[in-house]
Amino acid sequence: MDTATHFVMGFGLAGLAHLDPVVAATPGLAEAVALGTVIGSQAPDLDGFTRIRGSAAYIRHHRGISHSIPALFVWTAAVFALVQAITPQTHWLHLLGWIFAAVVLHVFVDLFNAYGTKGLYPFRDKWIAWNTIFIFDPFIFGVHVAGLMLWGAGAAPGPLFFWIYVLIACYYVWRSQAHKRTTALVRESIGKEGTYTVIPTLSWNQWTFVIRTEQHWYVGEVHGGEVTILDVFAVKPENELVAAAKQSPKVQAFLSFTRYAHVETKEQPFGYEVKWFDLRYRARFQGKSHYMFVAVVYLDKELNIRDSFVGWIHRGEEQLAKKLDPGKEIQLN
Repeated sequence: MDTATHFVMGFGLAGLAHLDPVVAATPGLAEAVALGTVIGSQAPDLDGFTRIRGSAAYIRHHRGISHSIPALFVWTAAVFALVQAITPQTHWLHLLGWIFAAVVLHVFVDLFNAYGTKGLYPFRDKWIAWNTIFIFDPFIFGVHVAGLMLWGAGAAPGPLFFWIYVLIACYYVWRSQAHKRTTALVRESIGKEGTYTVIPTLSWNQWTFVIRTEQHWYVGEVHGGEVTILDVFAVKPENELVAAAKQSPKVQAFLSFTRYAHVETKEQPFGYEVKWFDLRYRARFQGKSHYMFVAVVYLDKELNIRDSFVGWIHRGEEQLAKKLDPGKEIQLN
């Protein structure tokens, strides 16, 4: 989920914690729990600081090990130590438990969107993305905000957030069923053997999809129950240009993250351009469609890497061209 949703979830857990009789009855403990759940609900995303080491490091590590099973305990211990240093509590076990709940909830809800996490590492070194909830869900965010407003107006926070989380749990079940029905609809409409991935959008009524068959990729959308194919790409065997470009650490980071990468090669005056794009992230800018998450390598005529880029392109090919220099020669790490 997005940062704002994790933030309100931290406060939501602080409200729910009032159901704990020790938290409710101990002066200062509720405040310490609130501090712990708000920080704990953000802690796994501190991996964002890997961005200072470059985009490749960020892509390789964001929602990776930081969202793994061992990390749940590391983040909990770190946040607990911080809160105890700020406001020491004798009923520390209750504080520890609610911080742990906040960290676990963060990682758990991140499993439901398209980006996913490595939530089962080290038992499974794969990205898990259940594709049922968009990265920002207005309903989930809205009911939390409404709950916080009611709490501020004097409502008892424990029962209030208990029923809010029951409602949200029912919402997750409903969205999971909608995802299952939409996947069946796309499979029936396309009628091809392959791997079907259906992805949520901001609208309840619209989904996107990526299909991988033996020979093609299909990218499309479902709107109001109508299935439309938007792009078709031939699955291409690897050639020497692709193999040379794969030596870039940026490309390696990109490919370690996605199973939906399609590669295209193009001859250029300076040599060759090799571009991978993640088929899950299709967008339109100024009337033109493009794929936002890409990895690009410029090779010279001898297949040496001149420049490379990995990251998000929100404004199309012109934005990408500004980030690459065919005259630049880079050293691989």
